[in-house]
Amino acid sequence: MTDPLYPAKPRPGDQVAVLSPSAGLPGLFPLPYELGLRRLREDFGLRPVEYPTTRKMGATPRERAADIHAAFADPDIKAVIASIGGDDQITVLPHLDRDLLRANPKPFFGYSDNTNLLLFLRNLGIVGYHGGTVMVELGRPGAMHPSTADSLRAALFTSGAYELTQSSTYGDVNGPWEDPHTFDAEPEMEPSDGWSWHNADRVVEGIGWGGNLEIISWLLMADRAVLPADAYAGNVLFLETSEELPRAEEVYRILRHMGERGLLRRFPALLMGRAKAWSFESRSGAEEKARFRREQREAVLRALDQYAPDTLVVFDVDLGHTDPQLVIPVGGRIRVDGPARRIVVTY
Repeated sequence: MTDPLYPAKPRPGDQVAVLSPSAGLPGLFPLPYELGLRRLREDFGLRPVEYPTTRKMGATPRERAADIHAAFADPDIKAVIASIGGDDQITVLPHLDRDLLRANPKPFFGYSDNTNLLLFLRNLGIVGYHGGTVMVELGRPGAMHPSTADSLRAALFTSGAYELTQSSTYGDVNGPWEDPHTFDAEPEMEPSDGWSWHNADRVVEGIGWGGNLEIISWLLMADRAVLPADAYAGNVLFLETSEELPRAEEVYRILRHMGERGLLRRFPALLMGRAKAWSFESRSGAEEKARFRREQREAVLRALDQYAPDTLVVFDVDLGHTDPQLVIPVGGRIRVDGPARRIVVTY
C-alpha cells in the first residue's frame, strides 16, 4: 500500500458531523448523547452537526450510507464522529461510494462496529481513528477520563507522533444510561496491572490494521473490506473484544482462522486491547474478570504459537472497550519498541 493519507484536521470552531452508521441509539438514550455533544462544543470547541439517521433507530443501510456521503462531501464538515457502535454496519458497506469518499477524505472516529467503516476507508488509503465515540467516551459520566481526553484531543487536532501511556487504573463497569443518577459521578475504577509484553526483543514499525475482533471475523466471513494477506506484510495488528464477552475458545478460533487464511504471520507485532470482562448480562466480580482476561490472553498466545510464534505482542493496551481509551490510527503509523517498552502512534 502507498503512504497513508492523513486527512486535514479540524480546528476549534469547525463543524464536525455526528453520525450513527450502526445504531441510532442517541434516540433511545439521550442523556449520554447530549452530554457528549455538550463536551464537543464546550471542551473541544467544535460545532456538531447531526444528520437524518443520527437519532433514528432502524434506519436502512442505504439511509445511513446517504448520511456518510453527505458528511464527507460537505466542505464545511472537517471531521466525522460516530455516536456509538452497533452490530450491522457491514450492511452499509455495499452502498458506499468509494470515489466520493476518496475525493473527500475526512478524519473518521469510531470503534466497535465502526471497524467496518474504518477498514473500508483504510482500503481507500485514508487514515481513520479507532476510538472516541460521542455517547461512550465523550458522554462518560462525571467527566471524561483525562487520558482519553488527551489522546482524543491529540488525534482530532494535531499531526505527528503521540506516545501511548498505560494507566494505573481502569474501568469496565457501566451504569444504566436511562438513569439520570448514573451521570452524577465518574465510574468506579480498579487497579490495573499495566501492559504485558511478549517477544519484546525488537522494534517493529508499520501501518496499523485491525479493530474489534468480532467485527473482523464477520468481515472475513462476508469477504468485505479485507485485502489479500500479502497486503498486510509488515503491518502492526491491533485487536480488542467487546461487551458481548466472547469466550476464550471463540477468540482462539477466530485467530486460528485468520492464521489459516495466512493473515497472522503477516503482522510482526500485535497490540491486544484490555478485554472488557463485565456486562449487564454478566456482572462478574474482580476474580472472575481477572480469569476472563487471563484466559483470553492464553487463547491469543495459543493461536500465535501455531501460526506466528515470533510476533511481538503487547497485552492489555488501553484501547477499545475499556476506560481510559487511547485512540489508534487505522492505516496510520505505529511504532512498537519492545526493549524500551514504548508504543508511539502517528496521528
